Amino acid sequence: MRITVLGATGGTGRQLVEQALDAGHHVTAVVRDPARLRLRPGTDAARLDVLTADVMDPEAMTAAVAGRDAVVSALGAAPRTEASVCSDGARSAIAAMRTAGTRRLVVVTASGHVVDDGDGPFTRALVKPVLRRVLAGNFADFARTDRIVRDSGLDWTIMRPPRLTDGAPRPYRTATDRNVRGGFTLARADLARAVLAALAEPGSVRHTIGLGY
Repeated sequence: MRITVLGATGGTGRQLVEQALDAGHHVTAVVRDPARLRLRPGTDAARLDVLTADVMDPEAMTAAVAGRDAVVSALGAAPRTEASVCSDGARSAIAAMRTAGTRRLVVVTASGHVVDDGDGPFTRALVKPVLRRVLAGNFADFARTDRIVRDSGLDWTIMRPPRLTDGAPRPYRTATDRNVRGGFTLARADLARAVLAALAEPGSVRHTIGLGY
């Protein structure tokens, strides 16, 4: 596939770029500062294009998504901020994709801002109310992102991981249209693996995917 990755210099974004290249895909990494895209030694970058562009500018983004099979957004703001990086980036990418005629979109948000049937009583009563106070700005951004993506008319999938770590890959669980009960953490490497799996699975289109161990 020809995949465009937004947020390529972040922890999840780098994993996505590396794993997609390892799997034989052609990757366009959209970055603000190419020097920050430090890939794992030995990564075959022959199929990598690094594009310096402002992800918030739909016109600039059109060249990044035209002719691609899919766009993946791993954008996000630092914890405990009021920034709207995820939602603004999704809005820009969707506008560019409509212009370019690219339809497949996968966006990473989080499981924390949603309470659903996948959550156990402890999570509903204690964990998520605390998280919603501490991470109110981030969760509001993710909620806006979900609405924007759902209303896009594109072939979207929303990935909802729990707290991300830099741990080693291991078996993880997924759930369609609900959170994973007891899934409190996930390694960024496994999130990237799940994103690439969703891209290859037509059944994930227009669904949310909960994740966790």
